[in-house]
Amino acid sequence: MMPNNTVLIDDFGRKHNYLRISLIEKCNLRCTYCMPADGITLTPKNELMTADEVFAIAQTFVQNGVDKIRLTGGEPLLRKDFPEIISKLATLNIKLSITTNGILIDRHLDVLKQFNVRDINLSLDTLIASKFNSITLRNQFEKVIDNLHLLLNNDFNVKVNVVLIKGFNDDEVIDFIKLTEFLPLSIRFIEFMPFAGNAWDKSKMVSQKQILETLSNYYIPSQIEKLADEKNFTARTFKIKDYQGSFGIISSVTNPFCDSCNRIRLTANGKIKNCLFSNAETDLLTPFRNGETIANLISAAISSKKKVRAGMTTIKELNNPNLNQDNRSMITIGG
Repeated sequence: MMPNNTVLIDDFGRKHNYLRISLIEKCNLRCTYCMPADGITLTPKNELMTADEVFAIAQTFVQNGVDKIRLTGGEPLLRKDFPEIISKLATLNIKLSITTNGILIDRHLDVLKQFNVRDINLSLDTLIASKFNSITLRNQFEKVIDNLHLLLNNDFNVKVNVVLIKGFNDDEVIDFIKLTEFLPLSIRFIEFMPFAGNAWDKSKMVSQKQILETLSNYYIPSQIEKLADEKNFTARTFKIKDYQGSFGIISSVTNPFCDSCNRIRLTANGKIKNCLFSNAETDLLTPFRNGETIANLISAAISSKKKVRAGMTTIKELNNPNLNQDNRSMITIGG
């Protein structure tokens, strides 16, 4: 089938070739910025996409121009049929990657190698075990660190995602960057973003400007090198001179990258979200199960995408709980 080159282009001319698929709403951690304190009501299993449905719906996106797919959760490695899903998606002509908390990586290392899934984003918000336990509500710090090194020792391309929260881990910025001195990894500092149930407020956020100020107080200017940003970048990238690795800053709140956004999200229950901040969703799974075409639904969802952050163009609007909490919790969207 020849691709339709217009399905994934929105009204602002942005072409969406990057699909992020959430495989599951469950997670084996309880990170406070992702999982509401009272938990969530899980979608019944029969309303979640099966392995065959994940593949078939993804195939429709690929037929219309998607060439990169990232698997997320919850924790995607909790899916018992994860190897089956990977094996099916690997038959598509795409770049395939995953985002994980790292706890189960060792169990799936051979599968990832077999199907050439070499790009891993690993979520790790602190380098201190006691802090890890307090934000995740689980005692798995050593396991995550061991699996981080396991990935590096097996030549995976690893990015470490760090959600910065003022008063919790903003004092660890330099410690994270020091990891890149001798390890070939990329640290990505992510601004704390608002989602349902995560008690977000602007005062907890650590901005790109504050991160760079922290760096300038530790390194001399000539040591901090700005790297060329990737096409359709989310992270503005840097490295410290002579360090093996690099670091980036994802500033979705204070310095968004909406102009070049190429991302689409598919939730575990088969709903497409055209923006991380948007509460609008389009159900693909129900019509797919009814034997209906879904390409037109995808096109309509992409076309309706707002220019900036689901229409929240200012920090004032983003700071309004009536707007920023009118969305899913992060764990049910997918990282």
